[in-house]
Amino acid sequence: MMRKRVFSVLLAASMAAGLLAGCGGKSESGSESNSTAEGSAAPASGDEGKVINIYTWNDEFRERVEAVYPEVEETSKDGTVTTLKDGTEIHWIVNPNQDGVYQQKLDEALMNQPDASADDKVDIFLSETDYVNKYTDADADVAIPLTDLGIDPDTDLADQYSFTKVTASDTNGVQRGSTWQCCPGLLVYRRDIAKEVFGTDDPDEIAQKVNSWDTIKKTAEELKAKGYYTFSSYADTFRLYGNSIENSWVSPGETTINVDPQIINWVNSSKEWLDEGYLDKNVKGQFNDDWNKAMGSSSKVFSFLLPAWGIDFVLKPNWDGEEGVWAVTAPPQEYNWGGSYVHGCTGTDNPEHVKDIILAVTADKDNLMKISKDYLDFTNTTSGMQEAAADDANFSSDFLGGQNSFKYFAPVAENIKIAPLCAYDQGCVELIQNSFSDYLQGNIDYDKAKANFETAIIERYPDITAVQWPE
Repeated sequence: MMRKRVFSVLLAASMAAGLLAGCGGKSESGSESNSTAEGSAAPASGDEGKVINIYTWNDEFRERVEAVYPEVEETSKDGTVTTLKDGTEIHWIVNPNQDGVYQQKLDEALMNQPDASADDKVDIFLSETDYVNKYTDADADVAIPLTDLGIDPDTDLADQYSFTKVTASDTNGVQRGSTWQCCPGLLVYRRDIAKEVFGTDDPDEIAQKVNSWDTIKKTAEELKAKGYYTFSSYADTFRLYGNSIENSWVSPGETTINVDPQIINWVNSSKEWLDEGYLDKNVKGQFNDDWNKAMGSSSKVFSFLLPAWGIDFVLKPNWDGEEGVWAVTAPPQEYNWGGSYVHGCTGTDNPEHVKDIILAVTADKDNLMKISKDYLDFTNTTSGMQEAAADDANFSSDFLGGQNSFKYFAPVAENIKIAPLCAYDQGCVELIQNSFSDYLQGNIDYDKAKANFETAIIERYPDITAVQWPE
């Protein structure tokens, strides 16, 4: 009973805020699904169910479905039920991502999936890049191979960025999810500060001042001399280093956390930047009140490293000044931050609806272009984003002073090499930053920070037996 056993492991790991073992890089070459008869991902034929249960952590996916799925009739005022034209109801089950709550609730539902009534079965669920590997695991078999839904990744998803397809595949190369997003990151900077310090706010000229870590350190000195910080927090640069690791945090079949040298490079660089006064010591981490305030008009922070969603969902709401003060340019190195993957759930009684929704939101170029226009998402269509990059009339941003950010996002996206993923990524990314924060602030020494990470990661994932640090 392989699948039932893996479901049990999944739930047990979830209750400890943990993840399934068995991770590592993914092959781009396809292969046949290895589902057993008991765990077959092929949906049964017959009439569709009347309730589509979609598990997610916010309203973002619902808003995209409402915007582009032609079968939507209306959504309840509280946002919990969307009715389709054929009378089918989409029930949105939303739980917060923080502290593993979303995964715990989803895993409980997946554990009960084989015995759940038709109206209670999970039909679609979402995952993030930091833990997508857990749900695309072939042995867990909770995400249906797209081919079993009648979606051919080679043809239906041919226009997607290749790294997103790899990210949504299991270790056999079988794609088990799809995304409307591609999340390349840029450097987002204040035009007013740039003019004061450098005499220009031209994005191509600013790019020359931030085109490598060595160059940006020299630029940081110029900013410091005028009373400005280059970035708000040491956490702002983490994703660039984290995207550059050579090996996954946990190798397939192993129970040892391997801390990549690039992570230590981030620690050492962050310490140097803090000590030199290039970062604001009052801002500890991200997505907190101090970080949000650092995006306000009274802040002395020059720039942030953000993907498209970071500009729209984070920076824009926190900005209290006029439009047009912020601009984007190329970052010191290519990086990806985030991405929401859409999965059909094994056992769904709505396979046709699931197929249609995935295709409408993640594969239809016209729909993806609409999402980019309406929400400024950098969407998962290579040809579409190339067109957007050249179309200032339709893709310029008032918030960015009429700048077309797609011109800068597109080349970054085309050069992203996704870091090797594993099922422990979310915890490792969160806890390594948390554990070293006190060290960077000068409250504990380096060895104590290492010890704190070892304790925290094993508490989060009881199946982890050791932490290996680079020499």
